[in-house]
Amino acid sequence: MRAARYHRYGGVETLVVEEAPDPLPGPGEVRVRVTAAGVNPVDWKVRSGAVRDFLAVELPAIPGREAVGTVDATGEGVRDVAVGDRVFGLGGVTGATAELAVFSAWAPAPGTWTDEEAAGAALASVTAMGGLRALGPLRGRTLLVEGAAGGVGSAAVEIAVARGATVIGTAGAGNHAFLASLGAVPTTYGDGLAERLGVLAPGGVDLVLDTAASGSLDDLVAIAGDPARVSTIADHANAARLGTHLVNAENDPAFLAEAADLGRRGGYRPRVERTYPLERIGDAHARSELGHTRGKIVVRI
Repeated sequence: MRAARYHRYGGVETLVVEEAPDPLPGPGEVRVRVTAAGVNPVDWKVRSGAVRDFLAVELPAIPGREAVGTVDATGEGVRDVAVGDRVFGLGGVTGATAELAVFSAWAPAPGTWTDEEAAGAALASVTAMGGLRALGPLRGRTLLVEGAAGGVGSAAVEIAVARGATVIGTAGAGNHAFLASLGAVPTTYGDGLAERLGVLAPGGVDLVLDTAASGSLDDLVAIAGDPARVSTIADHANAARLGTHLVNAENDPAFLAEAADLGRRGGYRPRVERTYPLERIGDAHARSELGHTRGKIVVRI
């Protein structure tokens, strides 16, 4: 199969497109013929070696954790999907940016989503749902999403709105119209946020989800009034110090099924900023490294 790979840790120059061995699904897994794969910050952090002390991979490695495609083979014990079914899902921390990938968690991809949208749905939705689950029921509550224009943040906005929350989202001014289109009340992050929220939410903010790790977690706890009302999926360094919820992405098929159901009902459409062909995998990683994306980066296979 053709795949993006890197043979050593380093910059985007380490990425090549070449032939690689076909993977085989193990028990409880499926192999998918990939049409598109998502690019996430964890991909370039792993590739660069920045997280090798706790997230080392066997080299050469294929970047990517999420993708969409049609089931090509099933492992022992798999009964809920058949060869030819279109699914989106998650595998290990690597392996998705290739013609064939193995998933350990998946769900049928809604017909309402394009391949590019489905490719960027899995990791963002499970991460957002994990962060929201830690905060409890959302209906009738006011939720602040810090970093609301990114892949996880935009997913969290739509999912929370669908669950009945009033959502305020922070982003740069250029992304405010985008946030409004998702159903959020937009505002700017940074200095003066508490004062702006006092105008936008006179009754106060009930819950906070931090997706940005921008150094604002102390301020977000102060805004919420209680660290138990704050969840972060990004700021590992400060979550333990402050006592907030810290949530890591889980390969949870129930989350994927809920995201797919919302998609079918029009409540969640994964947002894609830019799509690249496989041959430009280096450019896709470089764009992801710049940050401040409006939705997801996707690679067409």
